[in-house]
Amino acid sequence: MVGLLLLLMTDADRMDLTSAQQRHATIRVFLDCNRCDEDYMRREVTFIDYVRNREDADVHVLITTQDTGGGGVQFTLKFIGLAGFQGVEQTLTYNSPATATGDETRAGLLEVFKLGLVRYASESTAGERLRVTYNKPDDKTAAAAGRHDPWDYWVFRINVGGDFNGEQSSTSRAVRASCSANRTTDDWRLGFNANANYRDSTFVLEDASKILSVSRNTNVNGLAVKSLTPHWSFGVVGNVSSSTFQNYALNARIAAGPEYDIFPYSESTRRILTIQYTVGYDIAHYREITVYDKLRERLLDHRAETDLNFRQPWGSASVAFVFSQYLTQPSKYSLAAFGGGNIRIVKGLSFNAFGEFSRPHDQIFLPRGAASTEEILLRQRQLATGYQYFVNFGISYQFGSIFNNIVNPRFGGAGGFDF
Repeated sequence: MVGLLLLLMTDADRMDLTSAQQRHATIRVFLDCNRCDEDYMRREVTFIDYVRNREDADVHVLITTQDTGGGGVQFTLKFIGLAGFQGVEQTLTYNSPATATGDETRAGLLEVFKLGLVRYASESTAGERLRVTYNKPDDKTAAAAGRHDPWDYWVFRINVGGDFNGEQSSTSRAVRASCSANRTTDDWRLGFNANANYRDSTFVLEDASKILSVSRNTNVNGLAVKSLTPHWSFGVVGNVSSSTFQNYALNARIAAGPEYDIFPYSESTRRILTIQYTVGYDIAHYREITVYDKLRERLLDHRAETDLNFRQPWGSASVAFVFSQYLTQPSKYSLAAFGGGNIRIVKGLSFNAFGEFSRPHDQIFLPRGAASTEEILLRQRQLATGYQYFVNFGISYQFGSIFNNIVNPRFGGAGGFDF
């Protein structure tokens, strides 16, 4: 009898039956987010099952973030249907303002997270117990939403801080300050920031003599970028800095050039591939005479950079290549490559790595004369080198129960309160 019924069913009916069998009584969700309070979300959203592996899920929720022009964070939530929900996808966004506390941010994100799950959970047993509510905005809220911005999208920040530490044979203190002003719209991106840092450390040797290490640096940056098309933009950048470590009393650069994104800029939270080229004018005043017998000089340079970043269901990856060269001294150039990622290989198995390598043949700022032992050990000045590298990698494998709904904060298990 069952066989006869199956023969009489249409292909669409059989597909619906297969899909219904693949769906679980409670929707299984794989939450993929590196800036979320997952303990909080598991505690507050209980009409789904959270699983450790994407392969066990009905829905993969990929949450990516991007800083907004107002200083806040935009969360993009991509709901990807799996198993019986194959092909059922949607994208929602949540904008957290810069003034929001951590609790307000996670609460706002949670509401959007729940809203996106409804279309999937409504087809589970939990759907019978879901209720829709609507908070009607009052007149003041509606008026505030449409009022004029008196700051015209400008956001300002000021920060001052420091630290002190020490022990019997050494002491250290530092003071730092920074400020910034930014304006971001669809057509323009304007940014200015400045920071200054001072640190000194005193070391007491066995013969009671002391070594004092002092480092100072200041940096001012400016940026103006005009959006031309969904793929093209043109920018002007400027920088003025000084550094005891790099022997600069003054180092200034102003440059301009285009940038092209292979993908539309609107997709930047999940994928971006940019190619940027700038030509610049440099002014350098050195603290000490350099190895090229210079105390000051004027230079022209050009710089090419390409950046690739992905955040996809299989993991995340980023690669960057940078080439810079002094046009007035073509033999002085540098090459640098950076790359890293976290790749999900198979169920429970992932691989992560980061590496960078550079060939700095443009160290025209190096002071003349050999560095002292103290300068080398305390990293008080940049040393001549033909290459630099750093590599970090790891592999991890998880197995066992696929569910992770339970939150237990006892003995320091509260993930949202790490210090």
